[in-house]
Amino acid sequence: MKRILVWFRRDLRLQDNPALCWALAQKAAVLPIYIHSPAEEAPWAPGAASRWWLHHSLLELERRLARRGLTLHCLQGNAGEILPVLVRDESVHALAVNGLCEPQLAMRDLSLFSRLADAGIETVTFDANLLFPPDALLNQQGKPYRVFTPFWRKARRLLETNALAPAPALPHGTPAGWTPSSGGGQVASLALLDPHPWHHKLHSHWQPGESHALHRLERFIDSGITDYRLQREYPAQPGSSRLSPHLHFGEISPRQIYQSLLGRIFESGAAEAASIECFLAELGWREFAHHVLWYFPQSSEHSLNPRFTEAFWVHDDAALTAWQTGCTGIPLIDAGMRELWETGWMHNRLRMLVGSFLTKNLGIHWLAGARWFWDTLVDADLANNTLGWQWIAGCGVDAAPYQRIFNPQTQATKFDPQQAYVRRWLGDRPYRPPLVDLAESRRQALNRYKKL
Repeated sequence: MKRILVWFRRDLRLQDNPALCWALAQKAAVLPIYIHSPAEEAPWAPGAASRWWLHHSLLELERRLARRGLTLHCLQGNAGEILPVLVRDESVHALAVNGLCEPQLAMRDLSLFSRLADAGIETVTFDANLLFPPDALLNQQGKPYRVFTPFWRKARRLLETNALAPAPALPHGTPAGWTPSSGGGQVASLALLDPHPWHHKLHSHWQPGESHALHRLERFIDSGITDYRLQREYPAQPGSSRLSPHLHFGEISPRQIYQSLLGRIFESGAAEAASIECFLAELGWREFAHHVLWYFPQSSEHSLNPRFTEAFWVHDDAALTAWQTGCTGIPLIDAGMRELWETGWMHNRLRMLVGSFLTKNLGIHWLAGARWFWDTLVDADLANNTLGWQWIAGCGVDAAPYQRIFNPQTQATKFDPQQAYVRRWLGDRPYRPPLVDLAESRRQALNRYKKL
């Protein structure tokens, strides 16, 4: 009987998993594998919060596969070294995989699949983690988009005129498997969790895994999408879908979300239809982020605008620490940073506010903020993180105008008028003196930016 490896990466789900469906349809012996290879992702190996999520997501995948008669085989090390040995030792005939959209990993895959092909191993790849491959859309000049609005206008039109193929269905029956002779084992063997138990608090806020992703989508569509366009603006309200970590780890696909909403949009009134379109645009921003990273891979480490040299930024370790720990003396900023530390997540409006405060009021390099988010966010995604921080700092594509500096006090009055969000995360403790004067730091920031 033929042997097929199914290599799970950012697709930790059974539903809408083209690689798994294809392998099961071949009537072959199937071995699902996961390879933890942080060195191949450096300098953006998964942070502490991401590893917590990954551990529990893999545990659920392990259980769901076991119910279908398959055993998830977990390995650790460089995939480029492990896979050629594994396919040789286990007499594997084919590898089924859903492609990755980050340029560094995509290049790794290209080299690896070429080596496997030379060894006579068929590699079958699928697009499964975006609505469109990151290089699928170009502007009228045949160049990558640098502005979101025309990118999403074109993408949305294509979605309307060229319906996405339905998600493939898992074949029925119990597939054959085998026990590999090579090293590896269960999820616990990856040792993804930090020895320090700080991450235990995340359990009270999140439930990783495919079944929870599907339940969260269903609950959001039933009770959250109607008022999404308005409620998403208020951090004290449960107006966000909170699907972002499930999307990053591939516990749910954007196709599943899009097709779940598509049927509803035609049954909705004008207000709800507008909310659905607003939410779809958030999916579009995720697509745009991957598009930009694909064509500008250097953007994860360097400002796309070359005028933002190292000399532009302020180096102040004490101010950075105060920001990281929610000790700036600016209530809304500190509340956002406390939410991040306690839950591994932060409301999108707060992400913009704390980012603006760090890069503009404090003048600190956006990379310092990106690295902190990377380690503390359960939904840390390289494309989204990079695009978001460069947009906030004004040094990337589709950047916020340099004179756009959010005022946390004005934002609090508008979006947290009863201070419900601030009280939730700061309690009634007295506020410390502000780290900077907002008006003066704004003036200094404008002067720095004008000099560019």
